Amino acid sequence: MENWNLIVKELSSIYDDNSMDTFVSLYYDGKDEKFIKNREKVCSAILSGEELENFVKTMEEIWKFLGRNQKIAIFASHKNDYFKVVPLSTIATDIPNAFVVDSSPYIRPLAKVIDEWEPFTLLLMNSNHAKIFLISYGRMIEEKRIAKDIMSKHKKGGWSQARFQRIRKGAIHAFFREVADALRNFAEGSIILAGPGEAKIEFRNLLSPTIQKKIIGVIDVDINDEKDLLKESIEVIEERGEEEKYQTLQHLKKEILKDGLAVHGVNDTLEAVKNGQAEIVLIEKGFALKGWICEKCQIVEKGYNKACPYCGGKTSEVDVIEELIEFAERMETRAEFIDGKEIKKLGHVGALLRYR
Repeated sequence: MENWNLIVKELSSIYDDNSMDTFVSLYYDGKDEKFIKNREKVCSAILSGEELENFVKTMEEIWKFLGRNQKIAIFASHKNDYFKVVPLSTIATDIPNAFVVDSSPYIRPLAKVIDEWEPFTLLLMNSNHAKIFLISYGRMIEEKRIAKDIMSKHKKGGWSQARFQRIRKGAIHAFFREVADALRNFAEGSIILAGPGEAKIEFRNLLSPTIQKKIIGVIDVDINDEKDLLKESIEVIEERGEEEKYQTLQHLKKEILKDGLAVHGVNDTLEAVKNGQAEIVLIEKGFALKGWICEKCQIVEKGYNKACPYCGGKTSEVDVIEELIEFAERMETRAEFIDGKEIKKLGHVGALLRYR
């Protein structure tokens, strides 16, 4: 299973020291080669000198790797001796094709995937069968099955009804304990319980408080009905995610009103993230802002500057928000993408702070 957080963190730390546009970032659906060829032609016509030479060599390396029906992202620079391939086939959603030439890898699409697709665990169970699924970025990637032969009916003669019920109850309890141990060792992220009747509720009550806190939804479904279960569980996760973002935005607004641990607007948010002050940064979905960066000074500002006013070095044209996301990854600041007029009114971005 890919660790997307580590991948994005690695990519966010890489850039060309001389602010040269030497990195090619390609998000590819494995089908539209014409898209790549058109973008390659356009970029070749714009670049010149050392940047063009590097671009040509980098694209030669990329073309050697590309294959049909291969959903991947590639981040490469011949000059910087860097070539990173990230398979995208494990992501349930399609990332649009993109081809970006810049002084650092383009990570915004991957950062959005991390924000929008929270890995979680799905437990489907009754009193004698359990299936534990790990759901990563919208796909079932692994499962563990547990089953016990537990008597469901009392036969006349032999044991009394009361004794039979005690034995059966004990067997179910032992089964629940086995499932609980497997869940504790196997689970990742939040947990959703699913299944028929009361078994899942009885099971939840046996769990430790730590595991119970991870349970964010319960779904009633037949033990053999897995067809729509993944879709339902993803909807539960999405609703929870949207609610959490709403609460984070309300928290941000309250902190702003009392002049507390919050900033908003591009300049103040960027500064707080760069300084490591930001705990969570909220970004309006789809918002972009033209600016420049000096990789030597790590100065980013909106607008245009051919040379860095601080060191006199060469600058690169950038999307300021892309740079904000990269700084957030480096500083272990969680980036969340949000829709709506409220974040737009706050200057498109804002951050909750660890300290001032």
